[in-house]
Parts: sequence; C-alpha cells; structure tokens
Amino acid sequence: MANSTVRGPGVASPGRRSMAAAARAAARRTERVGPGAGTAAPDETAAPDETVAPDETDAGAPDVIKPEAPDDASQARRPDDQQAGPVLCADDAVAVAARGRRRGRICAVLAVLVAAMLVAVGVLGSTYADGRRADGARVQALAAATQAAPIVLSYDYRRLEKDFAAARDHLTGKFRDEYRRTTTTVVAPTAAKYHGVVKASVVKPPAGGAPAASVVSASPDKAVVLLFVNQVTTSTQVTGPRVDLNRVRMTLTRTDAGWKVSAVDAL
Repeated sequence: MANSTVRGPGVASPGRRSMAAAARAAARRTERVGPGAGTAAPDETAAPDETVAPDETDAGAPDVIKPEAPDDASQARRPDDQQAGPVLCADDAVAVAARGRRRGRICAVLAVLVAAMLVAVGVLGSTYADGRRADGARVQALAAATQAAPIVLSYDYRRLEKDFAAARDHLTGKFRDEYRRTTTTVVAPTAAKYHGVVKASVVKPPAGGAPAASVVSASPDKAVVLLFVNQVTTSTQVTGPRVDLNRVRMTLTRTDAGWKVSAVDAL
C-alpha cells in the first residue's frame, strides 16, 4: 500500500516540497527494505509512514538548486591547458622576438637621426653665430683701421717719441715690436737730421662722405682692410711738400683691448 501524504491547506504540490523533507522520507523507506530482497515490500507490522509536512518556511518559495562545487579530484584531472595560462608556441616566440628586434632597429635609427639633427642644428647655430660676429667684425675693424692709419703713418721730428708712442697704442703682436725697432733705428735719426714731417690721411671724396676704405675679408677675430692713404712729406731734402698717393693694406686682430693693427703692407 502506497504511503499517503497529507497536504495542508495552502501547501505547495509534492513536486515543490523541500529537498530536506524528501530526503527524510527516502531514508525511512530504505530502513523498511530487508537485506537480500529483490523488491522492497512494505512491512505489515510497521506503522504507517509518518506524514511528512512540508517545511512552512519553504512554502510558496521555489526550490533553489545550488551549483555543485567541483571536487579536488575533478580539479586535478583538468587538462594542463585549462589549469595554466596561454602558452606561446615556437612560432609565436620567434615572431615576438622578431618584432622586438625590429623595434630595436627602429629605435636605433631614430636615435641616430635625432643625433644627426642635433649636430646639424648645432653646426647651423654656430655658423649663424659666427656670421653675426663676422658682420660685427667688419664694422668694428673698418672703423679701427680708418682711425689707426693716420696715426701709424704720420710723425713729426719735433715730437717723435710722442708720435711713435701714440702709434704703438694701435698695434699688437710682432708688428708692434717691429715698428718699435724700425722707428728707433731708422725713422727717428733720419727725421731728426732732415727735419722730416709726414702727415697721412685716409682719402675722402671731394663732395664728402665715407673714407676710401673697405673690408677685404673678415672673421670674428681677424680682418683685412684696404685703404687709400695720402701722405704729405716735408723735409730739408725736398723743395716744397711732396704728396704720395698710397694704397695700404692693414691686417687687424681682435684683442682684449679692441681691434689692433697686426700688419701693414704698402701696395
């Protein structure tokens, strides 16, 4: 005889009884089955099954089936490719290495290009700065030569030491020493004996304007200037003043004291 189940009012259908109540009913039926029996027969003397009442707390609520947690054995049987992260094959490793080498070569090329650009910028900047300094040198050297020429190329026998000292202030280097020796041993005795007077001037246009002088070449520290110089000489050796029209090339060098004459050549 099948066990009957009493349903209370407002109780859910048997299919919705709680898993705990079903498990208790199954355990009782198992106790009534004798060992060795092919089929389970109800015990005549056994008391009727206790009516299983559904858990009131489960009434009206759907059964929640929790996902079964994997046991340790199944976890251990997982394939290696599921337990570990992705593994690169040999071809992938070669491709990654090749990409790394390409990036390294590109970075090296870019570094060389950047270095070359920096060098070019430095050279251009230096060239530009030298050009600016050379332009300044042209103006300064031309002014210095125009001022020095009348002093260096003139003298008066009545004040030789003063004139020669004034000239040496515009000279520098070996030319200064050479000028001192020449004026002391040659010019001074001759000028004193014949009452020589030489007055030099840079030629100017009759209508006025800039002196007849121009810069032949110029660098930041050196310049060559060409001047047209007239020298008027009087002495006891000549009758009346003598005028000499000269072309003079002066080399000037930048010093701490300004631009100084380092060579004079008559052309």
